[in-house]
Amino acid sequence: MPATVPATPADRAARGKDARAAVPRSSHGAWEPAADRPDPIALLAAQAATRVPELVPIRHGRMSASPFAFFRGAAAIMASDLAGTPASGIRVQCCGDAHLSNFGGFASPERELIFDLNDFDETLPGPWEWDLKRLVASVAVAARERGLPRRERRAIARGTVRGYREAIRALAARRTLDVWYARIDEQELARQVRTLSGADALARFERGTAKAKRKDSTRAFAKLAQRVNGQPRIAADPPLIVPLRDMLSAEQAADYEAGMARLIAAYRATLPTDRRVLLDRFRFADMAHKVVGVGSVGTRAWILLMLGRDDEDPLFLQCKEAQASVLAPYAGASRFANQGRRVVEGQRLMQTASDIFLGWIRTTGLDGRERDFYVRQLWDWKVSADVEAMEPEALAAYGRLCGGTLARAHARCGDAVAIGAYLGSSDAGDRALADFADAYAEQNERDHAALLAAIDAGRLEAQTGV
Repeated sequence: MPATVPATPADRAARGKDARAAVPRSSHGAWEPAADRPDPIALLAAQAATRVPELVPIRHGRMSASPFAFFRGAAAIMASDLAGTPASGIRVQCCGDAHLSNFGGFASPERELIFDLNDFDETLPGPWEWDLKRLVASVAVAARERGLPRRERRAIARGTVRGYREAIRALAARRTLDVWYARIDEQELARQVRTLSGADALARFERGTAKAKRKDSTRAFAKLAQRVNGQPRIAADPPLIVPLRDMLSAEQAADYEAGMARLIAAYRATLPTDRRVLLDRFRFADMAHKVVGVGSVGTRAWILLMLGRDDEDPLFLQCKEAQASVLAPYAGASRFANQGRRVVEGQRLMQTASDIFLGWIRTTGLDGRERDFYVRQLWDWKVSADVEAMEPEALAAYGRLCGGTLARAHARCGDAVAIGAYLGSSDAGDRALADFADAYAEQNERDHAALLAAIDAGRLEAQTGV
C-alpha cells in the first residue's frame, strides 16, 4: 500500500514541492539505455519459462506484428528500464501496464457503461511516474506507427501528460469522498467525445457503445458454446480454445471436474456475501483453456461455463493466472501472498467500479503445480479502442482522456495533492515526459526489431496469424 499521506493539504503540497526540488521535472525527459541494460529478448525468454510452452510462440507472433503490439507485451522490459529513471518518491497503487489499450469501457454493477483502466495483471504499489511514463510512451509508439511528424507526436504526448496533470490537480482540490466517487460514465464520456472530437466521433462512439452492451455472457454463450449429447459445452477452437475434455482422458477429466466444487467454494469465499448468494444460483457445466491478449499469452487462462435457472441462462467466468508483477523486482514484493489477490485488491483500489464476480483462488494445475488465479466475468459490456487505427485528432483526444483517467485512479489510492504540487501549473513536466516518450518509442522500435531478428535467427519461435 502507498504510504500514509501527511495530515494537512499544506503539508502534502509542501511534500510535492520538496520532491520537485530534489527531482526536477526536467529530469524525467532523458532516456538513454544503460550500459548494462538487460537484453530484451532474454527478458522475454525468462518470462516464457513459466508459461505454457506450446503457447509461447503465439505470444511472440502477436508481439512481432508491429511496434505497438510489441509494446503491449513488453511490460517486463519497460519495468526494468523504468527502474533506472528518476522518481519523486511519491508512491501510488500502480496499474503496472497503463498503456492505451488497457483502458476501455465496461459495465458497472449498476449496469451503466463506464470508462476506466481495465487490466491489472501487473498492479503493485510504486512510483506514480512509472504508470504515466508507460502511458505516454504508448501514445508516442502509436503516433510513430501512424507516421506522424515529430512535432505532431510531441504535441499529442504533451496533451496526454497535460490531461493527467490537470486532472490530478483538480482532484487534489476536491473533497475526499468526491474523489472516491468520481467516474467517467457514458454521459460524461459522450460529452468528452463530442467536445474533443466532434459529432462524427460521437456517432461512432454511440455505435460502439450499443455494440458493447450486447457483449455479455449470453453473447459469449452464442459464440463459444455448442450442444454435446444435448448438453451445453464450450466449443473447441484449438489452439486458442481447448476444452478440458480434450486435454485429458475421459476418466481424468471426470475426476478433475468432480473437484470443481472445492475450487468454486474456495473462490466463493473471496466474494462479498451477496455475491456468494448470487454465485450459488449457478452450477458448473464446462471449462476450457482460452488464449487471451498479447502479453498474457502463455499464462494459464481458463473460461468456466456456469448455468443458472436452465440451460439458456449462462454465466461465463474467466479464471486467469496471476504471476508476480513485473514491477516486483524493482518496487518490492506484494504484501499479498496470493498473486490473484494482489490483482483483485489493486483493481478494487484503482477502479471506480469492479466486476461483481471479481475474486481469487489458489489451485493445483494439471501438471501438479500450485498457481494463483483471479476470477472475473469473461465479457461484460467490454469495449476498447482500436489505437493503431486512430487518426491524429482521435489519438490526441484519447490520450488526454486516458491521462485524466489514470490521474483519477492514482488519486483514489495515492496523494493527489503532493503529485499535483510536484507537477505544478506549468507545462514543464508535460514537455519533459513528451521528450522521454519519443525517445522511448525509438527504443521500443529497436527492441521490436531485435525480436524480429531473434525470430529470423531461430532464437525465438513465433507463430503468426493466430
